[in-house]
Amino acid sequence: RRQRQMCIRDRVSTQSTGHPVSSESKQMLRRSILQASRPRVVPTRHFSSNSLLKLGRLNHVAIAVPDLPAAVSLYRDVLGAQVSEPQPQPEHGVTTVFVALENTKIELLHPLGENSPIANFLKKKTSGGVHHICIEVDDINAAVEEVKQKGIKLIDPKPKIGAHGKPVVFVHPNSMNGVLVEFEQK
Repeated sequence: RRQRQMCIRDRVSTQSTGHPVSSESKQMLRRSILQASRPRVVPTRHFSSNSLLKLGRLNHVAIAVPDLPAAVSLYRDVLGAQVSEPQPQPEHGVTTVFVALENTKIELLHPLGENSPIANFLKKKTSGGVHHICIEVDDINAAVEEVKQKGIKLIDPKPKIGAHGKPVVFVHPNSMNGVLVEFEQK
């Protein structure tokens, strides 16, 4: 606190207005600088919710990559991460590789076939990029019904088996602030 006060005093004394600054003006300036430098605390709102969805933990962040061997090498050889073997997922049109992190995973996605949604993604973003995030839910079928009732658009409301062998659905980015979100059953 003392350091911050000294910093404020220095900032006030170096204000060059070309006119003598009264002690009252200096005090007002000090107060405004002090208020501006304080971190703002936003009160938490407690919403009442009848939601049964119960979002769980972040399971993974999926990154579309144009060159899977190069991406694997980056995470394994350069960054020292534990990386899985490539797993073809023909029903989804991708090959996946998982990068283990301490608190979640990164899923590297590479197109498998010409009709792959990842191939279309990489046509727009040739160097790759974040494709989606995956959040765990307790009950995928209940999650689907609840989001549909609330007007949230799903890519396909019928769950499919995902890369972890568990049912998944994708929520349309237009319903999720521009982010493609995957729900995966715990």
